[in-house]
Amino acid sequence: MIRKLQLPLQTLNLVLGFMVWVIISSLLPFIKEDISIPAEQLAIVTAIPVVLGSILRIPFGYYANVLGARIVFSASFVLLLFPVYYISKASSFTDLVIGGLFLGVGGAVFSVGVTSLPKYYPKERHGLVNGVYGIGNLGTAITTFAAPVIASQAGWSVTVKLYLVLLLIFIALNVIFGDRKEAKVKTPILEEIKGVYKNDKLWLFSLFYFITFGSFVAFTVYLPNFLVSHFELDKVDAGMRTAGFIALATFMRPLGGWLGDKFKPLVLLMGVFLGLTAAGILLAFSPSIGLYTVGSLTIAVCAGAGNGVIFKLVPQYFSKQAGTVNGFVSMMGGLGGFFPPLMLSVIYSMTGQYSIGFMALSQVALASLILVIWMYYHDRLAISNEVFRSTGQGILVTDAKGIIKTVNPAFTKLTGYKEAEVVGRKPSILKSGRQSKAFYDEMWRCIRLTEQWQGEIWNRRKSGQEYLEFLTINAVKDESGEVIQYVGLFSDIS
Repeated sequence: MIRKLQLPLQTLNLVLGFMVWVIISSLLPFIKEDISIPAEQLAIVTAIPVVLGSILRIPFGYYANVLGARIVFSASFVLLLFPVYYISKASSFTDLVIGGLFLGVGGAVFSVGVTSLPKYYPKERHGLVNGVYGIGNLGTAITTFAAPVIASQAGWSVTVKLYLVLLLIFIALNVIFGDRKEAKVKTPILEEIKGVYKNDKLWLFSLFYFITFGSFVAFTVYLPNFLVSHFELDKVDAGMRTAGFIALATFMRPLGGWLGDKFKPLVLLMGVFLGLTAAGILLAFSPSIGLYTVGSLTIAVCAGAGNGVIFKLVPQYFSKQAGTVNGFVSMMGGLGGFFPPLMLSVIYSMTGQYSIGFMALSQVALASLILVIWMYYHDRLAISNEVFRSTGQGILVTDAKGIIKTVNPAFTKLTGYKEAEVVGRKPSILKSGRQSKAFYDEMWRCIRLTEQWQGEIWNRRKSGQEYLEFLTINAVKDESGEVIQYVGLFSDIS
């Protein structure tokens, strides 16, 4: 029973964490009425929780593996009690900075669930599970829309204090219903970091999440103002369209995870970045409101689905270091939610339009598409190489002139020759002398006619011992029909 409760419980934990994370930015219009904040320092107040909440995701992901989600979530909400209460009593810019610094804990809890929840489900459901958990992102929308409504009636200080009640409730829920028996992994954090930081997939996944989550946040922040200023829409209409964008992107996340379970995740990512590339180009040319809507909704679909697919890939490639890697990747996503809005703001202030920013998004997405394609074919080559290295049959590959180019470990085991001893030489070094010249002439005549030969042949090991093998030789041709390689597969049948 407790195990079945973890997905809904941890998803609600994420909702609450994100609700608390954005308290200051959501209530800033009300807070400014009581606390003097210089215009140039507004960005600092809103940025501090985002940055710290992103960086803290690395240790939070690690400790979710070491201590379990129950302890990490409970401890996080206890820690949040102090900055929330402090902010409710804030009377200066410094108070908001100090309180906001520790609100980062609310954003950091994201890496807890994506590390913990896959432990409860088979690999073929990891994408859907992490996608459902990702719906917790709605916590930011809940606070953004609800907190100002409450503050207009009760004041911003009372509104902030209401979050203390929610935190206390969820501390109790985690203590009671959190899983005390969750599987734990106890590896020193420095060892885990050393084990993954040189892996190119860590940085590729981080880049991909930086782009997908960053584009989601950038559009969430800028759509309302852009729709009003550029298309002269009513503020309510612009707000409703933005809410539709957020809802579509959020609910595409579990769908993307589910699709990642059913199909090849890397192929899906190709579609995601192809869509982002096309949408960015479309938006860069300042189309009509109809085409702009199509472009924006394409961004929502691709960004949401991409977020879900990426967290299907992490446990697939990093099963033993999932906590630390989830922390790295989600940290980059958090930073991705911070920097693209700043970039768009700078571009708009310099040029008076967002077109260059949209074109930059399309080009970065295109670069990511190329990287995903490279990663896909690199994985296929890695699988082929693993099959080559691990098969029990001896394999020998020569060029068209019969010069040995490579052999597998089974070749060494069967013949006694190491790879360095045979590369650059001809297979005749294995000849036993039992077969006549006519035997070999007939073998090669058959290969030239049918591109294959099979049969029994006596050969000699490095030690001088003769053995009988069953040998298959295949000719490999290029697109023009020219033979470029010969591949021999054999096994000892003595």
